[in-house]
Amino acid sequence: MNNELLSIVSYLERDRGVNREVIVHAIESAIQQAARRSLDVTNDLRVEIDRKSLAIRAFDKVVVTEDGKTGLGMLPLRLARKKNPKAQLGDVLEVEIPPTRLGRIAAQAARQMILQKIREAERKNVYDEYKDRIGDFVSGTVRQVIHRDLIIDLGKAEAVLPVSQQIPTEEFSVGDQLRAYVYRVQEGVNGPSVVLSRACPEFVKTLFRREVSEIADGIVEVMSVARDPGYRSKIAVKTLDEKVDPVGACVGMRGARVRNIIRELNGEKIDIVRWSNDIKQYVTQALAPAKLEVIEVDRKEPRSVHVTVAPDQLSLAIGKRGQNVRLSSKLTGWRITIDKSGADQVPFEVQRATAIDSLASALDVDKSVASTLVSNGFLTCEGIVAVEMAYLQEVTGIDENLAKKIWTAAQNRVDQTMAGQMPDDNE
Repeated sequence: MNNELLSIVSYLERDRGVNREVIVHAIESAIQQAARRSLDVTNDLRVEIDRKSLAIRAFDKVVVTEDGKTGLGMLPLRLARKKNPKAQLGDVLEVEIPPTRLGRIAAQAARQMILQKIREAERKNVYDEYKDRIGDFVSGTVRQVIHRDLIIDLGKAEAVLPVSQQIPTEEFSVGDQLRAYVYRVQEGVNGPSVVLSRACPEFVKTLFRREVSEIADGIVEVMSVARDPGYRSKIAVKTLDEKVDPVGACVGMRGARVRNIIRELNGEKIDIVRWSNDIKQYVTQALAPAKLEVIEVDRKEPRSVHVTVAPDQLSLAIGKRGQNVRLSSKLTGWRITIDKSGADQVPFEVQRATAIDSLASALDVDKSVASTLVSNGFLTCEGIVAVEMAYLQEVTGIDENLAKKIWTAAQNRVDQTMAGQMPDDNE
């Protein structure tokens, strides 16, 4: 059995990170319990394993009795003096049991108990390692799929990625590589387990911290994250250095940083919002690109604001299935209610056509391009310059050169308006 034990101990110590002393102690205890049940020995049976060779020795305590008396835990004086010439009646001796007496039954029972105790030791080792690693970013391989839950091999440990913590739009198979967030370490029926997540808001925050050096260095701070996993996330950032634009830092050169994160999230849309201590400004940023008319803080209900928008902005402010306003509420921590302005009774289609014609003329672009801008909530030049160029490109899907041209033309138009030099569209 020595060679088998050597293989088990070496594997667990080297590949699974279980302490050698813990393994050997578990084996000693397992063999001891199995032998007590299967062999004619006392409860004082002791098993000792050499820490280097793993040679197994078993000892039992017996009482020296008169010759002719036999029974469990008894040793006749004649036999006792062969082991110890000074033995006397009533002495308690510890005698070694030949390894052959353990027998096949004891060995088989011991093997099962050994594996059980080693699994317990391994789970405890995992718990001790990961209990202080909640919030870490880990990589692993899908080893098994059980009822849509993924069992992830992290190298020296296993973790579970429950279906509730998976991104709904993703599918993984055995052998796939993935990265995840250590969500919690919990006690279960079979011992402690490491639970991972790709759906929690903290996963997005961790991705930004890894991708954006300004966040890792503490120059830019992530204030809040709201998420609809697989579909859209909103992240609010602020800068601790006025020379650094927090939104631009997160977007990256030509949108490279945010694109890497979107790729990791399987195409999930990301809105990067500039955090503000002024709740009105914060809500305006969170609900972008919708254009808001009035924002009022509710004086009766705490942490609640009422927003009024033009009829053509209502659906954009609320978002598909209420996603935009719901995520904005989570992001800001304030309850947001949106009402439609009653001042403008012009039909929506007429307003849309007017906005398209106005933008096409002001920006010198085709009506098809202007229609794309309007469909994504950019109705005026002011609305275009209110967002980053990379965000304009991401939301509308237009190419980088055209986005730059549109943004620059809109900025020039706004500058001319402020200077009172806006030319007539008919010139």
